Amino acid sequence: MIVGLGNPGRRYAGNRHNIGFVCLNHFARLYSIRWDRKQAKARTGEGMAGNSNALLAKPQTYMNLSGQSVSRLVNKYKIGLDDLIVIHDDLDLPLGRIRIRQGGGSGGHKGIISIIDELGSRDFIRIRFGIGRPAFADEDDIVDFVLSDFTPDEKDAIKASIALVSQAVSCLLDESLETAMNKYN
Repeated sequence: MIVGLGNPGRRYAGNRHNIGFVCLNHFARLYSIRWDRKQAKARTGEGMAGNSNALLAKPQTYMNLSGQSVSRLVNKYKIGLDDLIVIHDDLDLPLGRIRIRQGGGSGGHKGIISIIDELGSRDFIRIRFGIGRPAFADEDDIVDFVLSDFTPDEKDAIKASIALVSQAVSCLLDESLETAMNKYN
């Protein structure tokens, strides 16, 4: 199961916090997977991605409650944590940089905190997508930043990284976590 994190609705569509949705939409287009179901508080699509049957999910709970949707889908489809990939934004990575890893902390990301809390485990795979961090920012500045849209220059800068995330997911499905980390970190 591949989950992209974001907030539902047009108001948030271009926000930095929605890069998980953007990356997963790109992946779905590559493999002609349609978003044709609503279940477990998520929009989902299922189809073949390379040699793997993939369930794609975009939680519709808003970011801070993403774990509600993810845990319901994990339980419904009996997904092992080694088979759960979560794509999300990361303030601590430079714009467009991606990092893959399994387990670890939340880095303060409230969507990841929610997933960890609901699953009772940190042992799922994450693809972190760098959105950068504003200089000298307090908590209010951070909220405003992640809920703001990418600038036109930033959109140009991240296009290749969005495609790279799809390649990394394909590598995770067809090869291994270690291979994907070696190629894309």
